[in-house]
Amino acid sequence: MSDLLSPYTGPHLDLPNRIAMAPMTRGRADDATGVPNPLTAEYYAQRAGAGLIVSEGIWPNPLGKGGPGIPGLATDAQVEGWRAVTGAVHAAGGRIFAQLWHVGRMTHPLTLPDGATPVAPSAVRIGSEPIFTRDGLVEHVTPRPLTTAEAEATISDFADEARAAIRAGFDGVEIHGANGYLIQQFLAENTNRRTDRFGGSRSGRLRFALDVVEAVAEAVGPERTGLRISPGNPENEIAEEDPQGTYRALVAALAPRGLAYLHVIERGTYGALADLRPRWPGTLIGNFNGPEPTTRRAGEEAVAAGLADVFSFGRLFIANPDLPERFAAGAPPAEYDPRRVYGGGAAGYTDYPALASTY
Repeated sequence: MSDLLSPYTGPHLDLPNRIAMAPMTRGRADDATGVPNPLTAEYYAQRAGAGLIVSEGIWPNPLGKGGPGIPGLATDAQVEGWRAVTGAVHAAGGRIFAQLWHVGRMTHPLTLPDGATPVAPSAVRIGSEPIFTRDGLVEHVTPRPLTTAEAEATISDFADEARAAIRAGFDGVEIHGANGYLIQQFLAENTNRRTDRFGGSRSGRLRFALDVVEAVAEAVGPERTGLRISPGNPENEIAEEDPQGTYRALVAALAPRGLAYLHVIERGTYGALADLRPRWPGTLIGNFNGPEPTTRRAGEEAVAAGLADVFSFGRLFIANPDLPERFAAGAPPAEYDPRRVYGGGAAGYTDYPALASTY
């Protein structure tokens, strides 16, 4: 039997298989309210065969919203909307964590309430690529640096969102510290030019990430708190001068805290999984972020080599709601329609058939 299909029992996770569904933005929430689309419950329940589902990124406050149709978890209506999702997943036998996601500078006034300016650690603008808004692709604006008090308030917002996630029925939360969004903007030298306690030295650049993890773990328990990182990932104009040094220090600080898991995306030249696995005593979820969807074989090899306890797949889950069953049957994965990944209705979302009806 494939290592991916074997059960996994860790310090805080008990999973029927080692296949996680990675968080993926789908952009189908009500844009005005941030409440999940009614189809969202069906979408996640269809994929409940994953050992663990990590939801799409969900904003903790309106300034964390990255684009049209991105859901929130800060109002009672949003909590109720997500409760329908978690209920459907649990009824189908699944487990689901909410991903807590603040995009920082990766947004635009057209997306934010009252045309607000995006916030970030420092006023460093993205210049290489446009950003998607309700008016289509537009140029980035220069973000406004968070004051020290605002950074501390944002940390509290993450903790409040974690509490809301548990009220909504999620089994735990994953803090998004990857892919060039707010937390990684604090970690990276080129986007963090601060001189307060959240910047300057390496320990200062680590402070925001560590404080968010501490606040969330205190709010809902470390056993229900995961963290996703992408060391050395150049996405969204992030440039980390010494990813090995930065993330070894981050992992060393987090290792004693008894978190549910560390979710490591490997992308770029730094071999993050091989370097960090020996330094992380708890559950480690691995992920490869390349130009093509990660194959079953790549995930199996990572688990067999001990680089990860669980492996997460993203794009394969879009068109293959029953991905573990397909792996078990040796069936080829269906291909997703890239034109229907973001926004819209059921097409490209809940209409991909299961294996039993196609194979």
